[in-house]
Amino acid sequence: MPIETYTVSAYNLAKQSENKMHDDSVARRYGFAGALVPGVDVFAYMSHMPVAKWGRAFLEGGLMDGRFLKPVYDGDQVTVRAEETANGLSLRAESRGELCATGSASMPASKPAIELDKFQDAAVVRERKPVDGDSYRQDAWLGIPPYTLSDELAAQYLKDVRESDTLFARDKLVHPGTLLRTLNWALMENAILGPWIHVGSTMRHLAAAKVGDVLTVRAKVTGNYDKKGHKFVELDGVIVANGVVPAAYCQHTAIYQPREQAAA
Repeated sequence: MPIETYTVSAYNLAKQSENKMHDDSVARRYGFAGALVPGVDVFAYMSHMPVAKWGRAFLEGGLMDGRFLKPVYDGDQVTVRAEETANGLSLRAESRGELCATGSASMPASKPAIELDKFQDAAVVRERKPVDGDSYRQDAWLGIPPYTLSDELAAQYLKDVRESDTLFARDKLVHPGTLLRTLNWALMENAILGPWIHVGSTMRHLAAAKVGDVLTVRAKVTGNYDKKGHKFVELDGVIVANGVVPAAYCQHTAIYQPREQAAA
């Protein structure tokens, strides 16, 4: 049965990003009406609903996936709808009268056993090169420079994603949207990308990461393929807090070279 909806005024946090799909003029070249709001932030909007339902417990052991179907634009109203299912929640994000993203969330009965020594702690490349077919080789490991979210940056992010749940600020917890951004960084830190698009992600929370924790990523390339002229990459990775605590396990899919760019 449907439960309360959640409405957000979308905001493009990535206007200054290296990914020019978040720039109006470039995005229009690819057939969009304007700059795209990042998929990780649409995921953040959707994550409000399971956190509202399960609270901190969701950030310690919940499961959520999101798939991005249509663009969300800066300043648009986004309505997130959640419906109770046998397994948890079914999620939908709508904007401009269109279905923009779908997903689901649940609270599995048990957590997977994550053995960190099975996830390679890869060094970031010293010199990034323009992305090509070898940038994300099958079974390669990707990492990011250690990242610490300060109190100031955490507060700004909550403001930027219009998060109204007081849990994050009160308990100084890292938002799921920030966690998911680290998988984007794993792609960006290892190649110079042109305009690219985040397609979807699945995140299994394992422990609530806290503001001030040192976050790193150990991500393995599990897919690199062409589909309808686009070049896709898939990652399986664990987000690690303070070098020892698995905070989340993620599967992440992106178009790293859209059709127009791949054909250039």
